[in-house]
Amino acid sequence: MQIADLYIRVSTDEQADKGYSQRNQDEQLRKYCRINDIKIGKVIFEDHSAKNFNRPEWKKLLANLKKQKGGLTDLILFTKWDRFSRNTADAYQMINTLRKLGIEPQAVEQPLDLSIPENKMMLAFYLAVPEVENDRRALNTFFGMRRAKKEGRWMATAPLAYENRISPDGRKYIAPKRPQSDFMKWGFEQLAEGNYSISQIWRMAKEKGLKCSKNSFWIAMRNPAYCGKIFIPKYKDEESCFVQGTHEPIISEATFYEAQDVMNGRKKVNKVKRTSSDELPLRGFLKCPKCGRNLSGSPSKGKYRWYFYYHCQSSCGFRLNADCVNKDFIEHLQDFSPIPGMTELYAEVIDYVYNLKTKNSGNFKKQWLLEIDEVNKQLAKARSLLVTGDIEPGDYRLIKTECEEKINGFERELSKVAVKENDSLTLFKNLVNSLENVDLCYSEGKIEQQRDIIGTIYPQKLEIEKGTYRTPKVNEGADIIYLINSGLEENKNGTEYDFTRLSHWVTPERLELSTQ
Repeated sequence: MQIADLYIRVSTDEQADKGYSQRNQDEQLRKYCRINDIKIGKVIFEDHSAKNFNRPEWKKLLANLKKQKGGLTDLILFTKWDRFSRNTADAYQMINTLRKLGIEPQAVEQPLDLSIPENKMMLAFYLAVPEVENDRRALNTFFGMRRAKKEGRWMATAPLAYENRISPDGRKYIAPKRPQSDFMKWGFEQLAEGNYSISQIWRMAKEKGLKCSKNSFWIAMRNPAYCGKIFIPKYKDEESCFVQGTHEPIISEATFYEAQDVMNGRKKVNKVKRTSSDELPLRGFLKCPKCGRNLSGSPSKGKYRWYFYYHCQSSCGFRLNADCVNKDFIEHLQDFSPIPGMTELYAEVIDYVYNLKTKNSGNFKKQWLLEIDEVNKQLAKARSLLVTGDIEPGDYRLIKTECEEKINGFERELSKVAVKENDSLTLFKNLVNSLENVDLCYSEGKIEQQRDIIGTIYPQKLEIEKGTYRTPKVNEGADIIYLINSGLEENKNGTEYDFTRLSHWVTPERLELSTQ
């Protein structure tokens, strides 16, 4: 009596689309064995594609058959040849492997005597039909996805800080996933400004709550989807290109391309050193009264906790208790309250200077638009020459690629102008609010924000002398808003204000600090 192993395979899409059932295959194979007096050995259930033989259960079966070479199994039965394989070349190779082991594969609904040479033609037909079906399905899927990309749809798992959603009408799309999208936006903006390296930005973003690996972050920073663009790769005669996506962008195009310039080395990165601890925000802003060097800072192990100190690294041995210095500095910032009317005056000054500096922005816009129009004319001329046969298709593709690169560059410059205008207005609104509560902004801010406030108000080091420190030259803008009580000189008719000469005063205030 022959002994047969039953191989039952189904893939998820087939079960859904065609109604294949493992129970139905099992029933047919057992019925065939009962009618033909064949003893059933093992029954193998597989839920995997038949594009190749890299299937978990099949690999186990083949390994066992090789171990028991010349053993009990005579046949491997399956319902149809497409249950065995959907790849003609792989199928022939596997059939030869099984026959060398003395095992005959057979489809009960498409039986073939493979010892007869002519039957191999029929086998080729049985195997080729599912392979062609697979290839056609894959090609249809490829063109469908490419068409959807050209229409601006994201056709994959949502990128970092986005999530896949389904609209009420059943349409799939991606949308920003907050707060992760806010962290990614912050990361792009920091990279575009060039204040930190991408590794520093990743670490700071993780501290904020971003959940991703360093490699995933690097890949995400190269993805144009964050500025609303979808990349269409090259295919045959179609050149690669970018299309406007239908999803909501997290950042502007200008920010994205500025970040790419930093990553590509076309823009210099001014790396900012971070403090070693949140307890030392004044580190690097204090000057030693004994030797004039910058004070550093570090923790010291106490009996019950760590204590932080600002100290000089020279032999002078000067140091200050960080908790006292930080507390007194916050109290000092409380004295920075704007004189009534100064914030409004400052608003008029910024508006005046900004308009003065950007009055030619309209001319720049016109210039970029004219450049874009000129390149489009060149491209149209090249297209006409292609139609008349005066240039080769290969030359036309090169011209088209160069023109598209130029147009993308001009469009980036246009977007930068628009973004700068919008960002300036938004930034100033936030600035006015922060000017009135600078001590609160400092105490509630992150370490980077605290150091930005210190560096903005005091362009020089804070000087320490005999347990006290005095404020040196203050930023001119802060000096005008907070410390000047006298009025400004009247301006003669027909002359412009020179606001850079308003104040060079040094404030005489001193603040007593504890040296414990």
